[in-house]
Amino acid sequence: MSRKQDYFLESAGQVAQSLGTRLSEIRLGQNRTQAQIATEAGISRATLVRLEQGNGASLDTFIRVMMALRLHEHLEQLLPDPSVRPLDRVRLSGRERQRARPKKTDPGDTSWAWGNDE
Repeated sequence: MSRKQDYFLESAGQVAQSLGTRLSEIRLGQNRTQAQIATEAGISRATLVRLEQGNGASLDTFIRVMMALRLHEHLEQLLPDPSVRPLDRVRLSGRERQRARPKKTDPGDTSWAWGNDE
């Protein structure tokens, strides 16, 4: 059964629990034990249990388990491709961005700020 998660509305803990549940379901679907996956990932079984329960794990642990479950091709889908769009490349004269800059505020902006308590 496919279920769509609205991660925008969930807390980080809920997202971790949801991802852990999915990892557990995939592992069971592959008919593999926690001990097998933990050994292949180079982690302890207790660490895998914590990850599957959503009780915190490092990014390294998550990646190791994804690779042990042979899901490494899905890692790229976790984040969008950050490459510059063609129009941005023309605007930047072929240079890649090296740092971010906040947008300049409009001098006519009359929104509240600290010190404007009058």
